[in-house]
Amino acid sequence: MTDSAPLMAKNEDRPLQTVLRVVSFLAMLYLFFSSISLMSVAFKMGGSDLANQLLTMASDPVAGLLIGFLATSLLQSSSTTTTIVVTFVASGALTIPLAVPIIMGANIGTTTTNTIVAIGHVTRPAEFERAFAASTVHDFFNLLAAFTILPIEMLFHPVERSAVFLQDVFAGAGGMKVADPLKAVTGPFIDAVTGLVPGMIPLLLLALVLLFVALRGMMRIMQGPVLKRMEGLFDRVLFRNDAASFSLGVVTTATVQSSSATTSLIVPLAGTGVLSLRQVFPYTLGANVGTTITAILASMTLASPAAVTVALAHLCFNLLAIVIYYPLKAFPLWLATNWGRLAARSKANTAGVLSVYAALHIIPLLYIIWSSKR
Repeated sequence: MTDSAPLMAKNEDRPLQTVLRVVSFLAMLYLFFSSISLMSVAFKMGGSDLANQLLTMASDPVAGLLIGFLATSLLQSSSTTTTIVVTFVASGALTIPLAVPIIMGANIGTTTTNTIVAIGHVTRPAEFERAFAASTVHDFFNLLAAFTILPIEMLFHPVERSAVFLQDVFAGAGGMKVADPLKAVTGPFIDAVTGLVPGMIPLLLLALVLLFVALRGMMRIMQGPVLKRMEGLFDRVLFRNDAASFSLGVVTTATVQSSSATTSLIVPLAGTGVLSLRQVFPYTLGANVGTTITAILASMTLASPAAVTVALAHLCFNLLAIVIYYPLKAFPLWLATNWGRLAARSKANTAGVLSVYAALHIIPLLYIIWSSKR
């Protein structure tokens, strides 16, 4: 009896430990989503006016693409950028041929958050390599899609024509508002923090600290038995095949209304090895489609056929990109794998890769300024 008592006590503790792990993980997950929302708020504090100014500077399709990229990097929401573009088109401030390249660029800009999340793994090279590859496969797909489709669009306008056709189909449809559960859950915390922390820079720094704390907490909790159970859940259910992964990306992003949040969440899962890069890829494609829903519904409230056309163009662009690059998925997967390997090889390589990201923001801005003065 005395020998079995410690064993019985240990067994009784296991359910309690499981409950504590689940509660702790949910708390870290809440902190993770809150930190991303805080980052978005901080970026908007310093960048919303600049983003609006950028959107009015589109002088040609190339400039429009770069403007969409920069504006979304500042706002950290392709849905927000597309919604602003929709209102600009409805008011006559933008034409449809210039608006379409802007929403192509918006797809690229929304992936910045993923890269920031991946940096949270930088102290563990193996994890960082996997996480960075998972964060950049979205980048490479969006870049390849934009650079392939933009020249075709300039010559033959397949995205615009498809969107016009769909607009005719949906003509007369009334708008509706979708609930934003992420904002509803994190809103009180975000409001409290923004009321206590004034200014963009302090808020951004706090958001980054909270992000890394949440990542570290989730990684610790997920080690051992929890990680094994999650691998089974993802492999056999949520990410069992490409169709399931794609559908999950569409549904979660349409529900949460933030592709930055939903795609950032899978980066640490890829870093720990729970998800493979091949499982992540179709999920990000689904997120691209899911993020178009907000702007489509917003456009239907404006009673402007041109605005609805632009919102639908975002959807048509993403669908066309999937048709082209899903069969060629080996290429973006290869690029992301090697980019992650390069970034994780040494500290100097990591700094060099991050410098490339900085340059990708500065060079487009210089081109926009130059093209607007011609």
